[in-house]
Amino acid sequence: MIRDLWYAVLESKEIPRNRPVGFTRLGERMIFWRDAEGKASCFFDRCAHRGASLALGDIVDGHARCPFHGLEYDSSGRCVKIPANGKNAPVPPAFKMRSYPVFEGWGWVFIWWGDGEPDPAEPPYFEDLKGLSYWGSVQDPWDNHYTRVAENQLDVAHLPFVHHNTIGRGNWTLVEGPGVQWVSDRLFFQYVYNKVDDGSAPRGPDEVPAPDPDRDYKIEFLLPNLWENRISDKLRVTAAFAPVDEERTILYLRFYPVFMPVPGLRWVVSRLGGLMNLVIARQDRRIVNTQLPKTDGTGTGESLFRGDKPIMEFRKKRRELRKRGS
Repeated sequence: MIRDLWYAVLESKEIPRNRPVGFTRLGERMIFWRDAEGKASCFFDRCAHRGASLALGDIVDGHARCPFHGLEYDSSGRCVKIPANGKNAPVPPAFKMRSYPVFEGWGWVFIWWGDGEPDPAEPPYFEDLKGLSYWGSVQDPWDNHYTRVAENQLDVAHLPFVHHNTIGRGNWTLVEGPGVQWVSDRLFFQYVYNKVDDGSAPRGPDEVPAPDPDRDYKIEFLLPNLWENRISDKLRVTAAFAPVDEERTILYLRFYPVFMPVPGLRWVVSRLGGLMNLVIARQDRRIVNTQLPKTDGTGTGESLFRGDKPIMEFRKKRRELRKRGS
C-alpha cells in the first residue's frame, strides 16, 4: 500500500454510535468507534495489555473499553484507565495503541495511511458529488489487491466479452482511443469510443475528440481508490475500492439518481440500480478473481496494448506516489 495518502475504507453508516466495530483494512486489524460527540476514531485493534480485540468491548464515558480487563482508551489510542490499578492511578505511557487520523465526509470514512500529520488535511473528492445525496449502495468482497479491482473499472476493452449480455451488448469490440486527461495530481478522466469492428484501423488516443471536462460525461478516477462514472447530468455511479489486505478488497458501489424528485420512487430506482450494479460487478469479479498474481499487477510482466492506456496511466502515477512516500 502506498503511504501518505487518504484511503476511503468504510461508509459512515458502518460505525454505530453505541459500540465499537472491527474491520481489517490495509492489512491491519482496526477498531472504529465514536466518542460522545459522535466523532469517529480509529486505531490498531489490539489491547496494549494482553492483545485482546478492543472491537469486542464497549464504549464507556466516551472511551473504548477492553472486554478482557476493562482498560479504557481515548480517541488517540492512549489508555486512560486500568481498573486493576485503581481509577486514580497514573497509566504508564507504554499503554498506547497506534492510531490513524480519520476524516468523515460525503458518507465515507477516510483514514490517513502515513506518518505525521495528514497532508492535505482533508482528502480530495469529486466536486460534482459534494452536494449530492446517494440513495443506494452495495458492498461486494473480491479476492484481489484493490488495484486489480480498480483497474477493472478502467478497462475499456473487456465490455463486449465479460458483459456481453448486460452493458457490453452490441459487439463493440474495436477500441478507439482511449484518451486520458489529468485534472490534478491525483485526478484524471478517461474517454473512449468503442464500435463494431468494420475492418478499419481504430483511431488512437490523440485522434479521438476529448470531452469538455466540466460538461460532458466520462469516467473519473481519484487516487488512491475512488472512481466515478458520470453517466449523465442526472445519473452517477461511484465506487470505492477499500483495501482489506494484499489479496482482498471490499468494493463499494453507490447510485446517485439525481433525476428522481420523489424520495419514495428514488429509493425504488436506487435499489434496482444498485442490484444491477452488483450483477455487473459479479460478472467482473468472476474473471478478475482469476488474475495472477492477486497482488498489485505492476511489474508482473503483463503485455499491455493501446486500449490499456488508462491502466498504464494509473500504474505510472502509483509508481510516482510510491516513490514520494518512500
